[in-house]
Amino acid sequence: MLSSNDIADLAMAICATAETLGQTISAGAAKIMAEDLACFEEQVIGDALRACRRELTGKLTLAAILQRIQAADGRPGKDEAWSIALASNDEFDTVVMTEEIMQAMTSARPILNAGDKVGARMAFLSTYERLVDDARKQGIPVKWSISYGFDSQRRLAAIEEAARLKRIPPQIAQEHVARLTYEQPTNDGKAIAGLLTGTVVQPSMDIRCKIDELKANIKKSSDQKKAELNRQREAITIDLQERQAKAQAALAALKEKQA
Repeated sequence: MLSSNDIADLAMAICATAETLGQTISAGAAKIMAEDLACFEEQVIGDALRACRRELTGKLTLAAILQRIQAADGRPGKDEAWSIALASNDEFDTVVMTEEIMQAMTSARPILNAGDKVGARMAFLSTYERLVDDARKQGIPVKWSISYGFDSQRRLAAIEEAARLKRIPPQIAQEHVARLTYEQPTNDGKAIAGLLTGTVVQPSMDIRCKIDELKANIKKSSDQKKAELNRQREAITIDLQERQAKAQAALAALKEKQA
C-alpha cells in the first residue's frame, strides 16, 4: 500500500508518462488514478508505466496501466493453469501452483474423477478466470505453494523449475532442494516402509513395540473374522440339515398317505 507521499509521486509520474505520449492529464485526474493504483507495489506500477510509454500509441488510461500490471502479476494463463492442475491430480507429481489453481481444481476434480475431462476443463477454466479476475480487482498478489508428490525425483525437478521461473524465492528453493537432496529416512521410517516392501530393518524399541502391537491387532482381527465366518458356515449347515430333514419327513408322510 502506497503512502500519501508515494501517491503524490505516482501522480507526477502518471502526468509525465501521459506527456511522453502527447497527452495532458490534470493533476486531479492523475491523483485519482494514483489512488486507484495504490494497492499495488511501487515497482510493479513503475514497470507498468514504463510498458505504457513503450507500447501505447493512444491515450494513457487507468485501464491500460491495470492491464499491464495484471499481465505482470505472475499468474499463469488459463491453458497453462489447466496443465498445472492436471499434473496435481497425479499423486506422484510435485506441483507448484497458485491459490486460484488449487481452488479451481477443487471444483473440477469431481467431474474429472467421473471421467469427463472436457467438462472438468470447462469447469476449471470458468472458475479460474473468475478467481483471477477477483484477485486482480482486489490487488491481491499471486501466491505460489508447493504440493508434494510421492516421487522424490519429481519433487526435486519441480522445485528447481519453480525457482527458475521465479515462482518461489531462491532462498526457499535452496532450502527445499537441500532437504530433498540430503535428508535421509531414519531406521524407524525404513522399518515402517518395510512392512509394505518386505525389507527387514531393525527399528527402535518404541517403534518395534508399536509394530508388534499393530501385527497383533491385525492377527486378532483376522482370527475374529475367521471365527465369525466359521460360525456363519455352521449356522448355514445346520439350517440346511434341518430343512432337508423336514423335506424328507414331509416326503415320507406323503408316501404313507398315498399308500
